[in-house]
Amino acid sequence: MTSLIMIAWIYLRIGLMFVGGGYVLIPLLNHIMVEQYQWLTLRQFLDGLALSQLTPGPLAMLATFTGFRAGGFPGALVATIFIFLPCVALMLMVGRNYERLKKIDLIGSTLDGLLPAVVGLIAAAAWNLGAASLSGLKEFLLLAVGFAVFKFTKTSPMIVILAAGVVGLLLN
Repeated sequence: MTSLIMIAWIYLRIGLMFVGGGYVLIPLLNHIMVEQYQWLTLRQFLDGLALSQLTPGPLAMLATFTGFRAGGFPGALVATIFIFLPCVALMLMVGRNYERLKKIDLIGSTLDGLLPAVVGLIAAAAWNLGAASLSGLKEFLLLAVGFAVFKFTKTSPMIVILAAGVVGLLLN
């Protein structure tokens, strides 16, 4: 069992990087949870990612799941608190000063510079996850259909994920 202090420190560091949305963190979470600490297998990580899409705050739920695997209920609680702590503190600070901060050119320019890097990180995560989970024609067809439905219709992502799960179940 991993110490709660270690879990808190790991998730505090992850929470500090949680800027730009959770999908930017997928490569980091994979490295920490699967490769470095081996709290999850790659298959468990992918399953956790898929299941977490059905919940509010998907990647935070993955943190709760991993915290539970590493330290039981206390580990889940610590992981959840510490992954949210930096963003809550930042939002409290920014929220009070938002009108003043948004007028500063340096902040706007910095955010404009971050956007391409965030897109690159998400693309790298998609590539790595795809390489690990797309093993046959069924998976590629589900990917193509899911992409097309999500891109060209107004169908909720939750419906696409649930439908893909049902199709996967029926095709096994």
